[in-house]
Amino acid sequence: MVSTFAHPRQMRIGGGARFELAGVIADLGASRPLLVTDNFLESNGSASELLDLMARAGLHPAIWSGTIPDPTTESLGAGLKAVAEHRADLVIGFGGGSPMDTAKAIALLAVRGGSMREYKAPIRNEGPALPIVAIPTTAGSGSEATQFTIITDSASDEKMLCTGPAFLPVAAVIDFELTVSMPPRLTADTGLDALTHAVEAYVSRKANRFSDGLCLTAITSIGQNLRRAYADGADYHAREAMMLASTQAGIAFSNSSVALVHGMSRPIGAHFHVAHGLSNAMLFPLVTRFSISAAESRYADCARALGCATAADDDAHAAQNLAAELETLCRDLSVPTPQAFGIDEQQWKIKIPTMVEQAIASGSPANNPRVPSPADVAAIYKAIFR
Repeated sequence: MVSTFAHPRQMRIGGGARFELAGVIADLGASRPLLVTDNFLESNGSASELLDLMARAGLHPAIWSGTIPDPTTESLGAGLKAVAEHRADLVIGFGGGSPMDTAKAIALLAVRGGSMREYKAPIRNEGPALPIVAIPTTAGSGSEATQFTIITDSASDEKMLCTGPAFLPVAAVIDFELTVSMPPRLTADTGLDALTHAVEAYVSRKANRFSDGLCLTAITSIGQNLRRAYADGADYHAREAMMLASTQAGIAFSNSSVALVHGMSRPIGAHFHVAHGLSNAMLFPLVTRFSISAAESRYADCARALGCATAADDDAHAAQNLAAELETLCRDLSVPTPQAFGIDEQQWKIKIPTMVEQAIASGSPANNPRVPSPADVAAIYKAIFR
């Protein structure tokens, strides 16, 4: 079987990589970049540092800091206006998954026009689009290396998965020093997001040998470093390892896809405003237990990579150890249930049919080793609430 593999044309990786941003942009032949970020990164001086670097190099940058968590179709309008007013020839996504998703969306819409609903999966978007440079400040989404963006439809509250090479950054600047200030909750949520990416990419029905290696390497790094980064945000070794693992997992799932956890996670985020990594974590252990029987050896490989099983364990025991370790990890990182998060139980029950429909329509559950029925998805939503 022939596998198609895509990743950014160039990546600058390591502490201080952000200082090479101007050179990356010049190499791409651009001169009028628009920095797409959020108010926090503008207010704390991080965005100004990048703007100064670009201006000193003779570029003509501008900033738009209006991105919001879980970007919506409505929130893109001001960004598109900023692209047009600046006559931007390149878009920089600077921040966590939300600014990078926003940058990807406006880079496409600025050239193609229309609404994001026209570009949602299963449509594969080849382009054209403005070139994108991604600079992550969290170690989790992997968006700096993926051909996906997720935008919520303001009218329906559907989290739309949009896919294709048009959304793949041409370059990524991956500087772990930008993650050192992340608080423990964000460290946990983004780290669990990266782990979900790596495991789902490995067990996906679309897995391939090239992405497999990236998955297992990322799983090992996360197993060794996530608790450390959560306990001590100034642990530079753990921060660097988590950032690299996040990118590796991002490249992997961009080329082999995610599965049931992500399909079910997106509606939780859209309807109840739960951060993406956290909603993944709420689902991860139970979805793993549901899926193990269909890919026991693959889940066993993940367990050995994570360090909760050895070569001496048979696949059945190793796979069950993985599910148990995910439960323990979520407890250690204080992952709440939907109930503990504060979601009203009646509203949760009311939304389950809509969430089931949206999860299955996203296509991700069809990549799961054990493909769920609508009744299976509903049962998982009910089970995780408490």
